[in-house]
Amino acid sequence: MSAPCEPRATAPASAPPPPVPPVPPVPPVTSATSATASAPAARRPALDWRIRFAGLSLIWGFSFLLIKVGTEGYAPFQVTFGRLLAGTAVLVAAMVMRRERLPRSARTWGHLTVAALLLNALPFSLFSYAELTIPSTLAGICNATSPLWGMVLSVVALSEDRPTRRRVAGLGVGFLGVLTVLGAWQGFSGLDLPGTGMALLASFCYPVGWIYVRRTLAGTGSSTLALTGSQLCLATAQLAVVTPLFTSTPTSFPLLPTLSVLALGALGTGLAVLLQYGLVQEVGPTTAQMVTYFIPVIATAAGVALLGEQLSWNTPVGALVVLVGAALTQSRPRRSAAATPAPPPAPGSPSIGPAGRDPRLPQP
Repeated sequence: MSAPCEPRATAPASAPPPPVPPVPPVPPVTSATSATASAPAARRPALDWRIRFAGLSLIWGFSFLLIKVGTEGYAPFQVTFGRLLAGTAVLVAAMVMRRERLPRSARTWGHLTVAALLLNALPFSLFSYAELTIPSTLAGICNATSPLWGMVLSVVALSEDRPTRRRVAGLGVGFLGVLTVLGAWQGFSGLDLPGTGMALLASFCYPVGWIYVRRTLAGTGSSTLALTGSQLCLATAQLAVVTPLFTSTPTSFPLLPTLSVLALGALGTGLAVLLQYGLVQEVGPTTAQMVTYFIPVIATAAGVALLGEQLSWNTPVGALVVLVGAALTQSRPRRSAAATPAPPPAPGSPSIGPAGRDPRLPQP
């Protein structure tokens, strides 16, 4: 589970690839040097950004395996509720340590409720239900189609984000890759269509949520971490209402599925968001979003090596074509060297990345 213009304010979310899904924006910078210049008092992270980048790739790449293992002991809604609860705990702890304040506007909370559904509760649940019947490798590849859906929607909903020939070509290449993964020439034989459809719908939710957030939650005055933590709290509350209606209380707590759900939430939904903040701040959203292209590779390797999932030739070939198409849809023309650089955003003001794009990634 791809030349900058002036940043604009936006708000967070959290989600693939993935890409991934993805997840929250922070003030973008074009390099580690510019980040240091704009915030001279900031402390240098203890770990090199490349190590954190690799860690984020691994965390989100293994998320699909963790979902698969979690559904072996719990219902899909229970897996989603558990991961949201654990992820929210991590972000709330980070908010307390940094003394972040929750949003005060009722309007902001209303829009965050919709964002929580589109970017957390719904796609997380769809992936959990999808992996009841499809391999984790296929779910990871479906997550990588999110940039393709994003480009289609941006043409309709974002007038400032018009496509170029290269991006249109990338869209065509990407969907050709999807057809290759699904084995369209075989009439999709042997493919679980409902499960695959749910995984693709989950990846579609992310760009829908991003566009909604950009149009409704710009300039709230709250920090990105506070908005994202609030959003996860709301998503957890949504699942707390839905889960008892469609599932029964577990009679046992099997060790491996329980650990998988806790790791999925604490690492894939909590720690990963904090890692992404640091990466976007230090190296910029363009470099940080490259993690999207590693997610399906890691998800496929993990599914085959650890779960023994079968892999036919069209799956890796199609996945490679999808990633090429996704990368092309994210390409932008270079800005002239004579162009005046945009002023840095005000402290605590969330903003979007190059060419008006939201630097959040789809969480798997």
